[in-house]
Amino acid sequence: MQTEPIRRAGRILRDGGVVAYPTEGVFGLGSIPDDAEAAVRLLRIKRRDPAMGLVLIAAWAEQLDEYADLGDDAGKLTSSATRPVTWIVPARADTPYWITGDHEGVAVRITAHPIAAALCAAADSALISTSANLAGHPPARNQWVLRRRFHGLVDYIVPGHCGPAAGPSEIRVLETGDVIRAASA
Repeated sequence: MQTEPIRRAGRILRDGGVVAYPTEGVFGLGSIPDDAEAAVRLLRIKRRDPAMGLVLIAAWAEQLDEYADLGDDAGKLTSSATRPVTWIVPARADTPYWITGDHEGVAVRITAHPIAAALCAAADSALISTSANLAGHPPARNQWVLRRRFHGLVDYIVPGHCGPAAGPSEIRVLETGDVIRAASA
C-alpha cells in the first residue's frame, strides 16, 4: 500500500517530521523513535510528560529489534484491528528515555491497521505512536476533529479512517498477561 500520501508521510518522518495518521481505533501522532528532536516536539504538541513513555508500532516484529528484547516472544505480539493490544516487553538497555519514560519495559504493537503498517514500511522503521489528543482529552477518531486540533502543529495528516476498534488499544504485560489499560468498550 505505497500510495502517494504514504510515500510523502514516509519522507516527512525520515526527514525528522511528525505526522498524524489513522490506527485501529483512534488517530495517532508519530515520529521516528531515534529522532530526539521529533520525539520531543511530539511530546510538546501532545503536552505529554516524558516520564510516561511512548508506544511504538511496527509493521513486523523485526522493526522493534532496536528497542525491545523480544527473544523468542515476537510471535506472541498478537493483535487485531477490532481488538488491538499493545504489549509491555523488556526494553533494550540503549532504548531512549523518551520512549521508555520511567519504565523498565517498552510498549509495542504490531499494527493491524493497513495505513499505519504501510507508514511503518514507508518510513523503514517502527514509529512512535501516541493517541492524537492533548493530555487529558479524548483522542481524535475522525478527520474533522483531527484537523481542527492538529492542523499546523504536525507536518502532515495522512488521509484515511480509523479501524473498527472502539478506542485506544488495550495494554498488557507480555510476560504475565496482566492488563495495564483495558480496551474501550
